[in-house]
Amino acid sequence: MKYASGTRPEGFTTETADVLVEALPWIKSITGKTVVIKYGGSAMVDEQLRADVMSDIVLLKIIGVNPIIVHGGGHAITEAMEKEQLPVEFKNGQRVTSPKAMKVVKTILVGQVNQELVGAMNDHGGVAVGVSGSDAGTIMAKQKDPDLGRVGSITRINTTYLEDLLAADYIPVVASVAMGEDGGYYNVNADMAAGHIAAALGAHKIIFLTDVDGLYEKFGEEDTLISNMTQFECEEMIESPSTSKGMIPKLQSCVTALKAGVFRAHIVNGTVPHSIFLELFTDAGIGTVIHSTEEACLNDTHPLGNFASKLAENVETSDFVEIEE
Repeated sequence: MKYASGTRPEGFTTETADVLVEALPWIKSITGKTVVIKYGGSAMVDEQLRADVMSDIVLLKIIGVNPIIVHGGGHAITEAMEKEQLPVEFKNGQRVTSPKAMKVVKTILVGQVNQELVGAMNDHGGVAVGVSGSDAGTIMAKQKDPDLGRVGSITRINTTYLEDLLAADYIPVVASVAMGEDGGYYNVNADMAAGHIAAALGAHKIIFLTDVDGLYEKFGEEDTLISNMTQFECEEMIESPSTSKGMIPKLQSCVTALKAGVFRAHIVNGTVPHSIFLELFTDAGIGTVIHSTEEACLNDTHPLGNFASKLAENVETSDFVEIEE
């Protein structure tokens, strides 16, 4: 026999109920819908953070969300290239990828990083499947710039394999390696891959897990952290010289997804415990949410609107959007 006084801290029951009541409409609004999560940064490198994020994504699946993970692995690639005594060079923020370097990129992304993420997720059961973007021509690309070598520009997304995995109740974990139109492999930006996949699948949302708290109007100035913005404002920031270069591919990917009909795009700090839940299932949110229209931005709280709009959203469907070359 156990007494309640020893097992239930004072206020615990009420606080827990408040959290659940706040989360319920958000859960209702997203259940059954596809969410693309681009995963990177410190949350992927740190083993415990990685395990925690994978657990959160599994819980999303349990409550009825259809998550797809897209990842890169720049830190691990750099370490492997240095070990192989290959030059590590960047031009305009992009890794110069020789044919030898491409072999390292493919080995690390597909054979190491992807399997680490799948393994962390499958600690909870056989729920995840590792996918190279080159599998079944899921991500197709052509050479972006001869000076960059095997760096690819995405030409199209073939969604059949991913849709089959989702239909079978698996969580696809996609490495950002593309099949080339020339039959070879290409290193593609993981942010861009996530944006194109979200657009092609007609995903409900796209989430970028990164190392910062969201998008800053002036990077480094804490009080300029943006809670809500429009697609148009996002496009303006892409052209602004004050925008962090590392954030530009994420913003470009947000625009790609939103233009294709994705409901909203989120930029969230993946090193904050349970940041996905705080962003999606609380009224205040934790990161930056980007809306497709000014009306949606003005009329909505973060990240959705009033209770009626949440219920209406639950019966909406996303149109299938194919990315064409």
